[in-house]
Amino acid sequence: MKVVILAGGYGTRISEETVLRPKPLIEIGDKPILWHIMKIYSAFGFREFIIPLGYKGVLIKEYFAHYDLHESDVTYDFKEGGGVTFHRGNKEPWKVTLVDTGKDTATGGRIRRISPYLENKPFLLTYGDGVGNVNLAKLVAYHQAHGKWATVTAVQPGGRFGALQLRDDGAVESFREKPRGDGGWMNGGFFVFQPEVLNYMGGDDTMLEKEPLEGLAALGQLKAFRHEGFWHPMDTLRDKTALETLWQSGKAPWKTWSS
Repeated sequence: MKVVILAGGYGTRISEETVLRPKPLIEIGDKPILWHIMKIYSAFGFREFIIPLGYKGVLIKEYFAHYDLHESDVTYDFKEGGGVTFHRGNKEPWKVTLVDTGKDTATGGRIRRISPYLENKPFLLTYGDGVGNVNLAKLVAYHQAHGKWATVTAVQPGGRFGALQLRDDGAVESFREKPRGDGGWMNGGFFVFQPEVLNYMGGDDTMLEKEPLEGLAALGQLKAFRHEGFWHPMDTLRDKTALETLWQSGKAPWKTWSS
């Protein structure tokens, strides 16, 4: 399955960082959080990525255009007939498609715009600002077993995020974005979608978290994969500091890869 990582938002709640770069390029350790998310998926064998771009998207293009330079030792031979040699021992097995989807396009609109690259096949999708130790193999197996069009990973970090009302069998009864919460289950991203979901993505002003997910829930086509492990967004500078502290400790829970 291809993996879509939404990377076009303004990141206004962490404007101290996003005034200069898009949110997915904010670093945890010395790597962008986008890299961390890609490593999570890659560890489970999902290595083809589609990244819808918006705010300062050209910087994400430049990051991947110069990825070899960032990740390698390099020799420049300035003699006539010389060239550039990259020395690296661990090349990422990734294929990355970067798609301009409009500076002000909402999340649902961005998904609609990248639909030609999805080839009418099931796909994975997540946000470009959250990490977790989600077992993606179990997530996909759960999605395939229940037979509905959409699966959202449900997490329980607290009450300041959107809430999912779940039945015992995992069906999503309702989807409410950012209520004044009670610590219940919430949308943690890490979705699995059938191509039918694309029919619910409207114009550029469509937010995935509104009409599409609410509509799928009303139709009984949205199920939740309950994740009780680690999950953390990077919405604010405080979030970034918390993730940085975990990474520097050498015990970052989302680091499920070996190299």
